[in-house]
Amino acid sequence: QVQLVESGGGLVQAGGSLRLSCAASGSIFVINAMGWYRGKQRELVATITNGGSTNYADSVKGRFTISRDNAKKTVYLQMNSLKPEDTAVYYCNALVRTTDWDVRGYWGQGTQVTVSS
Repeated sequence: QVQLVESGGGLVQAGGSLRLSCAASGSIFVINAMGWYRGKQRELVATITNGGSTNYADSVKGRFTISRDNAKKTVYLQMNSLKPEDTAVYYCNALVRTTDWDVRGYWGQGTQVTVSS
């Protein structure tokens, strides 16, 4: 199986910054797209392919940056100029081809980000 472990959430004042990390482990042959989502509806925040192509929600463009380290099987989300409306549980997602040649998406457990005004 595949596990995703997130870290880096917390409480920050408006205008501040946080960096989220998500490390994948387990029966991984290759990780295709990785991304961050937030809230109960799992709203897309940002995604990145294994080639480095990125996609962002309009609400975070220019403030958030997604990146990944393929050797470490880790995806990051640098969040700057945080706003109270960014408050949510942030979830990591990875589209993985496992060593059993199965392809499916996996979710992390979520990390809370709270931005105070």
